Amino acid sequence: MDWRALGLSVQLAAVTLLLLLPPGLLLGRWLAYSPWRGKAWIEALVVLPLVLPPTVLGYYLLVSLGGASPLGQIAAKADIRLTFNFLGLVIASLVFNVPFLVQPVQRAFAAVPKQLGEAAAVSGLNAWQTFWRIELPLAWPGVLSAMVLTFVHTLGEFGVVLMIGGSIPGETKTIAIAIYDRVQAFDLGSAHRMALLLLVFSLGAVATSLFASSRLTARR
Repeated sequence: MDWRALGLSVQLAAVTLLLLLPPGLLLGRWLAYSPWRGKAWIEALVVLPLVLPPTVLGYYLLVSLGGASPLGQIAAKADIRLTFNFLGLVIASLVFNVPFLVQPVQRAFAAVPKQLGEAAAVSGLNAWQTFWRIELPLAWPGVLSAMVLTFVHTLGEFGVVLMIGGSIPGETKTIAIAIYDRVQAFDLGSAHRMALLLLVFSLGAVATSLFASSRLTARR
């Protein structure tokens, strides 16, 4: 069992979730409520990481963040590398997890009756109070599912992570890459143990999310 790789994966998933959740909530809510006709293009961009092959997404991230790119050169002047380190993994993880967080959040807020927001405004609540006291509690089951999906998906991502970070032990070697390396080395026993752990954890996380969402929905 490669505990360093597992710990790195959990750390990456936690950081990704913490950074992506606030803008994901705002974007999902905006997509749910906005009447702007052009929002279909924003929705298409949100879904794009879901339909692109991971190697294609990883390649374009590598080209965009590498040392030869304008962004990479600007970062290099500040003595910052954007690829083949943990920071690169975080940036890539934020990009490929956008649909896993935003889409469930959008559906959750779309299910909240708009009349409740109008009633809250008439009652004197401002936009932030309406969001915090009314919309978010009602949309919480969907938000919780989005958080679990994002976390679990980060743990298991392989293609994009390998392209942007490589396989540096303790820095970019995640549990998914560790499994691949063990299979390549014909160490199927270690690969099986790590894969089984990831399977059980993912299944437990999703089941817990569904159970909690059903309880919250029932209470609501």
